[in-house]
Amino acid sequence: MQLLNRMKMKTRSYLLGTLAALCAAASISAQAGSITVKGSDTMVILAQKWAEVYMTSHQDAKIQVTGGGSGVGLAALQNGQIDIADSSRTIKAQETEAYVKKFGKRPREYKVALDGLSVYVNNDNKIKELDVAQLKDIFTGKIKNWKEVGGDDEEIIVYSRENSSGSYEFFKDHILKGKDFVASAQTMPGTAALLQAIEKDKRGIGYGGAAYGAGARAIGVKKDASTPAVQPTEETVVNGTYPIWRYLFVYLNPDADKDEIAAYLNWIRSNDGQKIVKEIGYYPLPDKLREK
Repeated sequence: MQLLNRMKMKTRSYLLGTLAALCAAASISAQAGSITVKGSDTMVILAQKWAEVYMTSHQDAKIQVTGGGSGVGLAALQNGQIDIADSSRTIKAQETEAYVKKFGKRPREYKVALDGLSVYVNNDNKIKELDVAQLKDIFTGKIKNWKEVGGDDEEIIVYSRENSSGSYEFFKDHILKGKDFVASAQTMPGTAALLQAIEKDKRGIGYGGAAYGAGARAIGVKKDASTPAVQPTEETVVNGTYPIWRYLFVYLNPDADKDEIAAYLNWIRSNDGQKIVKEIGYYPLPDKLREK
């Protein structure tokens, strides 16, 4: 009887071990070829389109894309939760330091597109252009009424992004020169939501990526009061004459830049991937920036 019980226990142990091995193998198989991407809401429509088109021609590839903001994506990368972080701003010094402390190396950066960070107003707003100084005064609350910049006698309602947004960081650094947004600014969870709010609010003004123009109107931006206004177009962004142009980035661990991930990033920066950049409404990289 004891021998029979020992045989049963051994058989049960073997079966449990085999089941565990099979489950582990299934988990590895499920993850094979899977790429996880998270970050910039500015980039999410572009990243989703890249993934969709790439998976169509690469049947074994599985790419999961989510937004949340540039800061959220970079934090997830540092925590080892994702493969690629999308960011509409450069990584901060403290983010790099934290990454180096954990992994012993800097995250690898690739430029993947160009954007003209656009300033949006309601379609019924008569304002067609503003200079950088006026934008700073509007978004910090110094200018409170549209009549102060040639518009109707109406209160200005500022719409902004959450502070985890790369667009928020970029606009604050380059237009507000580090000053805080006006306390009354309406914080929106994404660029699409921001534009929907401005579409319904004649008094509204906000900012966002060039690909999100539906529902509102991008105004011309002047570097100063004496220079002509410039619209965010491919030509003005590529040649740098539009005052609020920027690169869009991806970040990843250098050790992960191989096999499926490397192939995907190379495709993103190829002619096929950059064609999608233009289709979505952003601007392709100049050829010289497509090299590794």
